[in-house]
Amino acid sequence: MEPTESPPHATLAEAPLPDRHASIQAQLAFLLILNAKRGAARYRVATGCGVVPEQWGDRRMRMADVAVTGAAPSSDHALPEPLVLFSIMSPQNEARIHADVWAFVTIPSVVEVVVIDTGRIAAEQWRRGTDGEWPEEPETIERGGRLAIERIGFDRSLHDVYETTDLLG
Repeated sequence: MEPTESPPHATLAEAPLPDRHASIQAQLAFLLILNAKRGAARYRVATGCGVVPEQWGDRRMRMADVAVTGAAPSSDHALPEPLVLFSIMSPQNEARIHADVWAFVTIPSVVEVVVIDTGRIAAEQWRRGTDGEWPEEPETIERGGRLAIERIGFDRSLHDVYETTDLLG
């Protein structure tokens, strides 16, 4: 077999994530795990996980870059009972990410959805209200702001999320 050939029956990986996207995803997961281990709240973190929007039942999944759940680990393809879902947005995936947000908010267990921007230090945060409703527009967090998720006791500067990227320059 030539070095450039795939072995028989090999699964080929999807296109690799750009460095900035992958760095934000890893850093965010690290910060969330660190927060959980400090005992702020009981939850676990998953990356690149499937979630099932309410309107689709078990037929179709969406993917969250990072997710938080309080549910026990399972062997399911979809993450059970996600609480907070994070998507990382670039100019190339902006339309898909916004479609994902509107799918994510149909999941009954989800209380927050956060979109992290790869083009600049900024995030959009949607929070389910105490009445169970979602806002029409997200809260925008800019450079110097804080990403606070009360349900899991997470509160970090947005700078921390971008710490391993070239955007802090």
